[in-house]
Amino acid sequence: MRRVLAFLLITGCVLLPVTDSAFAKTRDPKLQKAITNALQYLAREQRRQGYWEANGGQYRVAMTALAGNALLSEGSTTTRGKYAKNIKNAVDYLLEMSQQNGLIGYKNDYHYTYGHGYSMVFLSQVYGEEEDSLRREELKKVLMKAVEFCAGAQTTRGGWGYVSAKDGNDFDEGSTCITQVQGLRACRNAGIPVDKKIIDRAKKYIADCTTPEGGVQYSIRGGGARPAITAAACAALFNAGEFDSDQLKNMLEFCRKNIWPGGNSRSYFGHWHYAHFYYAQVMYRGESKDWDKYIKDIGQQIIRKQSASGAWLEGHVGPVYTTAINATILQLDNGYLPIYQK
Repeated sequence: MRRVLAFLLITGCVLLPVTDSAFAKTRDPKLQKAITNALQYLAREQRRQGYWEANGGQYRVAMTALAGNALLSEGSTTTRGKYAKNIKNAVDYLLEMSQQNGLIGYKNDYHYTYGHGYSMVFLSQVYGEEEDSLRREELKKVLMKAVEFCAGAQTTRGGWGYVSAKDGNDFDEGSTCITQVQGLRACRNAGIPVDKKIIDRAKKYIADCTTPEGGVQYSIRGGGARPAITAAACAALFNAGEFDSDQLKNMLEFCRKNIWPGGNSRSYFGHWHYAHFYYAQVMYRGESKDWDKYIKDIGQQIIRKQSASGAWLEGHVGPVYTTAINATILQLDNGYLPIYQK
């Protein structure tokens, strides 16, 4: 298969991603130029303290994790590569944001579970390659506490809300549930203990949110099937080890009709970037011929909207968000991040 296959080589207690990015090296030069410009933009936008932020100085933890993942996708680590310093500074910032209760973020951020979930993904990918024993132990402690916080934040129905179940009166909804599932699986893949019951309860929550047509609703209480959340749920189920269930097949068919190559593939709908951030992961894990068609189509759509600065300016969250997401989509076939591999 032309698609890059990534797996983990276990050496002692260290998990090292082994990749063959030959296919990525044959990438369309226009796509590669767009990636280079995007990563350079992100590197310039990082604050001296190590963080990135959305419009209005918001969501620093989430933006730092997403931007950090985009740089990791290029192949740099905390010690090697063009963006080593940027990645190290991002890790330093997120470790500093780790609270005593395990939350990675600010208690007064009313959407803190997003940042917490994305941070678990980012830090676990770093942890898998960390060579310094003291630094590795520090990352391990933070990730173990983060998993504990996540478990305690799960609602009685098995989902998560914008804040923990205790802080949010047991409210939950689909998109935050996805970030926690992917974060937990990333930690587990890196060797951090995660109770299987937590993942199983989350899978049931997703099932309870799924309509007969395969669309995933905003929450267990309804709200209508959402293409973006459905794509994210498919990626989360892949992360949870589910690939062949009838539920997943219906969800994938719903995505095919509503995201790509359905009628909405050539028009920007609500949460377009969020939808394709996750749907790209789904397509990459599928047949290589489908991925080749998908990335050619979506890649061209993405690069047409890139600004001269290297950023993408659509959406209300801000250019760091859309740039980090687009840069990650365009680099999935580098194969450097285990969480995005099958």
